[in-house]
Amino acid sequence: MEKVILVGASLKNAPVEEDSLAELKRLTHTAGGTVLKTVQVRLQAFNAATLIGRGKLEELALEVQAQEADTVIFDDEISPAQQNNLEEILPAKVIDRTRLILDIFAQRARTQEGKLQVELAQLKYLLPRLGGKGTALMQQKGGIGLRGPGETKLEYDKRRLRLRISKLEKEIDTVKAGRELRRQRRSQIPLPQIALVGYTNAGKSTLLNALTHTQSVYADDKLFATLDPTTRRVRMPSGGEMLFTDTVGFIQKLPHSLVTSFRATLEETAFADVILHIQDASSRKRAAQAQTVCRIITDLQAQHIPVIDVFNKADLLSPARAELLRAQNPNAVFISAANGAHLQTLLRRVEQAISYKWQVRTLTLRADQLNKIGAVYEKSLVIHQTPQADGGLQLTVMATVGNYQSLQKHLN
Repeated sequence: MEKVILVGASLKNAPVEEDSLAELKRLTHTAGGTVLKTVQVRLQAFNAATLIGRGKLEELALEVQAQEADTVIFDDEISPAQQNNLEEILPAKVIDRTRLILDIFAQRARTQEGKLQVELAQLKYLLPRLGGKGTALMQQKGGIGLRGPGETKLEYDKRRLRLRISKLEKEIDTVKAGRELRRQRRSQIPLPQIALVGYTNAGKSTLLNALTHTQSVYADDKLFATLDPTTRRVRMPSGGEMLFTDTVGFIQKLPHSLVTSFRATLEETAFADVILHIQDASSRKRAAQAQTVCRIITDLQAQHIPVIDVFNKADLLSPARAELLRAQNPNAVFISAANGAHLQTLLRRVEQAISYKWQVRTLTLRADQLNKIGAVYEKSLVIHQTPQADGGLQLTVMATVGNYQSLQKHLN
């Protein structure tokens, strides 16, 4: 395991971001590093060349030597020029929060789409940093001593990266088209679609496993344990099934390149009928994490979709803390995905929320209309069937207004 020193930089007139550094520590652990020390640097102004200034940088270099650290990770994104300058002074590898998250994503990607998206984000991050050191990768500055094969090699590498980026974007567009096709097929199946969104490690995958009574979704007590969206059918209390989709977790300072690369995945949220906002009730940072998720939901233009606040890990709360949270969030559903507490309450709440679009209705098929029952199953969610004395069937269904009107027209 790599030995790591974490560095957070903030202005003296701004609050210290302790929560962000604590999260960076967890990210480092997830990536396989051991944090030796966390350094918080307070500045009058950020240094354009080295971010933290020459004096602070020399102090940090001595600390790296004393701790025999392998890597220094900065909490904020550093520019390519800053990274070069930092690596000249610090006797260790230098990366930033964005590169760390990209590394974790590369470990976690399982599907072909996930791997493509991670590689695209990595290459977009790497391209402006492709300057290197020495003659083989000399920066393009021109002038005496800076012409020749160095320039050619650098331009060749950059051109290769741009070509690969272009190819990846086309491949992702193809995958996105396939996703659109699958989404259209799912829309033809009369099943409401529920999206599970939330901060990373809030328990989304554990909840989906609990609802389906399987262990088909990888779940672990780590940040970004799962990246790829997973859709499963869940049996509802009143009968019938709904589609629940587990999405990638969110995080503070989520790099813009990742949001862009994973937009095709995150768009699953925008096509849901109801969003379950899964929150870690036991976290002291729950409110700040919830704001991060709500902001990203708005960025995805999904703020018009009904949202149910789900407070997971309620079994870890003290009675006093639980009572306070319930008073502050009277509309939230408190559950424990780990032990299955109150999951039926959550599903009933989902059924109530879905009623704005999928309403419970009754259809009656005469005996001579039973050959049309296939159309009913195609356009509605059949909850219950009751045989009639005349040989017909009375069906209790959930259907959208359009589907119900189409069925009535077809039956009449």
